[in-house]
Amino acid sequence: MDKQSEPVKLARESLTYYLEHGRFMDKPAGLPENLQGKAGVFVSFKKEGQLRGCIGTFEPTQPSIAEEIIQNAVSAGTEDPRFSPIKLNELADLEISVDVLETPEQIDSIDDLEPKTYGVIVRSGRRSGLLLPNLEGVDTVTEQVSIAMQKAGIQAGKEIDLYRFTVTRYK
Repeated sequence: MDKQSEPVKLARESLTYYLEHGRFMDKPAGLPENLQGKAGVFVSFKKEGQLRGCIGTFEPTQPSIAEEIIQNAVSAGTEDPRFSPIKLNELADLEISVDVLETPEQIDSIDDLEPKTYGVIVRSGRRSGLLLPNLEGVDTVTEQVSIAMQKAGIQAGKEIDLYRFTVTRYK
């Protein structure tokens, strides 16, 4: 197996611990610098190239990136409404990626987006939808914004506010 990054290792350990013990693991001691600080984090699980769970936060909700990963790995593995909860015996077959988000910035136009570089957040009233950058099959800004709007339940033609962000993706 390839050497996994610290964030991915932590996501795997977190979901494993939760499935074995029924509770969240404690934050590990002696965190590397990239797991300190605060940021929104998305954890994605894939099985045979197909999405199996993905949940995250676009703003930090925990005291550290490590704790954000611990929470979101469990949520992505057990609470993504699109999928049945991941079982312990599936874990070995899963590919995991962890996206650590930079602070989103509001933009004036879709001309300021590039789907390979920037993720997008669309907002209309209280609804908001997010799509991570550089996703397979999402090649145009129009597709990216449209998918984010669908996720949020925002109808085409509604006025929206746009935000973009970059991520550091760990595999």
